[in-house]
Amino acid sequence: MLSVAEAQARIRAAFKPLGSEQVGLTAALGRVLAEDVTARVTQPPVAVSAMDGYAVRGADVTTVPARLRVVGSAPAGGAYAGSVGPGQAVRIFTGGPLPTGADAIVIQEDTTADDDVVIVKQGAARGTYVRPAGLDFRAGEALLTKGKLLTSRDIGIAAAMNVPWLRVTRRPRIAVLATGDEVVMPGDAIGPNQIVSSNGLSLSAFITVCGGEAVHLGIAPDDRAALRRMGEAAVGADLLVTSGGASVGDHDLVQSALGSAGMQVDFWKIAMRPGKPLMFGRIGPTAVLGLPGNPVSTLVCALIFLKPALDVMLGRSEAAQPQPTARLGRDLPANDSREDYLRSRLSYDPEGRLVATPFEKQDSSMLSLLAKADCLVVRAPRAPAVKAGTSVAIVPLSGGCLSI
Repeated sequence: MLSVAEAQARIRAAFKPLGSEQVGLTAALGRVLAEDVTARVTQPPVAVSAMDGYAVRGADVTTVPARLRVVGSAPAGGAYAGSVGPGQAVRIFTGGPLPTGADAIVIQEDTTADDDVVIVKQGAARGTYVRPAGLDFRAGEALLTKGKLLTSRDIGIAAAMNVPWLRVTRRPRIAVLATGDEVVMPGDAIGPNQIVSSNGLSLSAFITVCGGEAVHLGIAPDDRAALRRMGEAAVGADLLVTSGGASVGDHDLVQSALGSAGMQVDFWKIAMRPGKPLMFGRIGPTAVLGLPGNPVSTLVCALIFLKPALDVMLGRSEAAQPQPTARLGRDLPANDSREDYLRSRLSYDPEGRLVATPFEKQDSSMLSLLAKADCLVVRAPRAPAVKAGTSVAIVPLSGGCLSI
């Protein structure tokens, strides 16, 4: 059986970044940048006031109270055209351009106004409450970089940079095909030997949240001809993902049915739990990832193997980051020859340290436990028994594309 790391490496090597397209800011949320984005303007373009008050010369308010003559006003969106001379002040509001000659702002709470005279009761040194030109950013500065998954904050900064369009990587088009006579779609009539299928819908949701475009092909019956016909609907997709039927049992037909369509299998067994019967191959230009049929195995394998493929296609291949860790919340026995991914809850101990506590039951059919889990505790093959409090590697199950 192939190790998890080797399988991930082979899958990554089978893909390359896709082409790009241009989208407006309103359509850019959750997309991945295909190029760096530089500011088209300087923000703020000139020195402006950070508060409502009066623009003054700092030298005029070193001794207080100071009596100044108000010679004009500078509202946001407007400006005072004149210059502030000795003994003068200009009424100013937040965002208003700093008038020529002024170098400080006295906030209105520290003044008393009487017609065209203002009494300054608290002095202000040069630069007080002044936002200099370019305080936020300057024209030509690259603030968003290629490979960035765009958040609402990124949309905001792009708008402030006066960039109405962004070039993003094309969404990977992923065909999803569930298999098996024993499963039906939610809401359909359930036969005496059938269960409701969750895999196609959960995989489609996972692909969407990771930046792909899911094409749900439905459920293929345990029939070679029907499975082959439905698999052919994936022509033109960047990847076909199947769930169920990836093993070698009498009713596990994906390999034989798609093999007759010309599929070349790279590997089909992984030394991991959950998810041993995982297959990867290719039909012509279309890669095929065959996931296990158990719903927990399907989603865990999607996180471990499908997400890396999506990251490569989206241009999000990044340098390896240290794997997160937590303290173990309960004792665990020795592990067997497969890498284990244990559904676990996260909490904090009295010292504020992160604690991961695996559920007692880890059956791969129990989707409810995956829904309750905050992370997966990772155990290496042949790992010895460990006590509560030991530091263990974890895979978070929340936050951006990690959410499953």
